[in-house]
Order: sequence, then C-alpha cells, then structure tokens
Amino acid sequence: MRESVIRRLSNLLSVKSLVTLTLTAVFAYMAAAGTISKDFMTIYAVIIAFYFGTQSRRDKGAGEGGSHGDGS
Repeated sequence: MRESVIRRLSNLLSVKSLVTLTLTAVFAYMAAAGTISKDFMTIYAVIIAFYFGTQSRRDKGAGEGGSHGDGS
C-alpha cells in the first residue's frame, strides 16, 4: 500500500503532470476572471486530451498484463 502511494506521488511530479496541473490552475483562474481566449482553450483541450489519452493507454496496457509505466 505504501509503495503504491509513493509511486502515485512520484508519477504526479512528472513533467507531464506538472504542466497539466499548471494549465488547469490557469484555466480555472481565467474562467473565474472571464478572460479565456479561444487560442488558450484549444491548447488546453489538446494537452488534456493527450494527458488522459496516454493515461488511459497505460492503464489499459497494465490491465492486460503489459508493463507500460510501471518500471518493469
């Protein structure tokens, strides 16, 4: 259990996750301020789709006995 928590925290600190979390914070700020531009919305949507697409692919591979992203 502890190893799982440590692994998840270390994955959260990856560059991809930090970029996604930062952009989400900026998106939330811009939404609250009412200043979201169309260009930012497009960039944000592409990055979020990439993040969740790779996450889904890694989870699916691990569920099928693959070794994607688990260090094996």
